[in-house]
Amino acid sequence: MLESAFICTSCKKPYEGQEIPTLCSCGQPLEIRLDLVKTASATATATINQTDLSLWRYRSVLPPIKDEYITTLIEGWTALNRAEDYLGVSLYFKDETVNPTGSFKDRGMSLAISHLRSYGIRAVCLPSAGNAGVAAAAYCQEAGIECHVYLPETIPTPFVEATEKYGATVRLVGKTIADASNAMKKEKHETWFDLSTLKEPFRVEGKKTLGYEIAEQLEWCFPDVVVYPTGGGTGLMGMWKAFNEMKEMGWVEGNLPRMVVVQSSGCAPIVNAFEKGLKKHQPWQKPETSALGLNVPNPIGGSWMLRVLQESTGIAVMVEEEEIPAAWKEVAVVSGTKPSPEAGVAWLGFKSLVDSGWIHPKEVVIIPITGSGERYG
Repeated sequence: MLESAFICTSCKKPYEGQEIPTLCSCGQPLEIRLDLVKTASATATATINQTDLSLWRYRSVLPPIKDEYITTLIEGWTALNRAEDYLGVSLYFKDETVNPTGSFKDRGMSLAISHLRSYGIRAVCLPSAGNAGVAAAAYCQEAGIECHVYLPETIPTPFVEATEKYGATVRLVGKTIADASNAMKKEKHETWFDLSTLKEPFRVEGKKTLGYEIAEQLEWCFPDVVVYPTGGGTGLMGMWKAFNEMKEMGWVEGNLPRMVVVQSSGCAPIVNAFEKGLKKHQPWQKPETSALGLNVPNPIGGSWMLRVLQESTGIAVMVEEEEIPAAWKEVAVVSGTKPSPEAGVAWLGFKSLVDSGWIHPKEVVIIPITGSGERYG
């Protein structure tokens, strides 16, 4: 079985407690370190379960867990669709809209809820901008775990209805996910586990399967660039973790991808910090964007995201909020999906980087379509 350890992403202190790991004593997120070189086979095809058409095909490179605790709705192993070249750039869209609840949040929730079950957790709570709450409700229902979701009052009604459909208790408060989070902290019962972004290390492990799938679907090659619409950033961190693991195991050769953060001018704390050369972001004041999943003014993983950009020689790009609606419609046609507005943000960022020459002709670029647009009306 894999050997694993929990390491702080900031001070690098190991976590040695017996209870479920949350944050480090310094207040920063923990990362799971797995001894993959020692346990994984030298080749990917000898290690993964190619008959499993879910993210659990990569169980051998995920944190160890007993069969009885695995909670799955058959998430992951989504299509990587080749689009027409854009000004000579080889463009692919990773279609996460086909996941069980319609977004890539299912990946993280499958891992998180599975491991929470193994620790005996019976109730969870979390704030959400929409999709994470729906996913948490669905996987908690499957696991028999009580779920309390705090949503902004401004959220479209279909998100509320979808969350309630899976049996979660919903509380509407404030205008942003930060407002919802503050309300949750005041009302949280002692028996509720805080499932907020990066308050546990397992969601990143679920999101990293995006990176494994991309490499496998490119016939075990890395793309040159991944353009990621960024809110809380677990997908960015997860994919970067996967790419590094595959490189370390010798599964994939060549240069690691350059990672791109794209945010709206309505809420761009990571772009602001990146442009100033900072290692830590400042909370964004008066956040407002139609891309609800990106309306995260003070992400707990901000320093982690900035480190990923530095390590990958990546970049952070801000796009204009008023341009998102038109870009949303355009990327739907180009990708052949029914995406959420976050895809429009990524599309604008991608085009600006091609136009500026940062992305070069013949490079392979991946844009994850992180969620479905059906709940946006």
